[in-house]
Amino acid sequence: MKTPTLITLTLIISLLFSCNRIETEKTLKKADKLYIRSVIPIDEDEKIHKFYSEYKLKVAGNFFTDKRIVSYWIDERDITKNKIIFAHYSDIISIDTVSNVGLTYCPYLLVTKSDSTRFKVCVDGNRNEITAFFTDAINMWQNNK
Repeated sequence: MKTPTLITLTLIISLLFSCNRIETEKTLKKADKLYIRSVIPIDEDEKIHKFYSEYKLKVAGNFFTDKRIVSYWIDERDITKNKIIFAHYSDIISIDTVSNVGLTYCPYLLVTKSDSTRFKVCVDGNRNEITAFFTDAINMWQNNK
């Protein structure tokens, strides 16, 4: 790949990721909350504390509530590739943070459930935002397990 093409590709990827930001229950649009609740049945009293989509909200979402941590991928072409993964805090045995992932990946929480399955909860932003997401999610787990 020629250098100008590589630079252009890097800029496009950077712009794509820079449009996404960490949302909260208060900053998510009502329509977005309704969509998320249609993908993941969330209890009426369950609040989304922080949400991040590494692509677009209707395709990818990573968030935590006061009851669980969730990651989803909705394939727009093939529903057999959809992935909806979550863990209630009582089912989680560990949460590890992975921050050094390279240019093309998002930092993530690696959630390990009591049945030994694992899943990633991706989040991106500036260092302080990522650290706050990680810290808040881990604190929520610690306080609710």
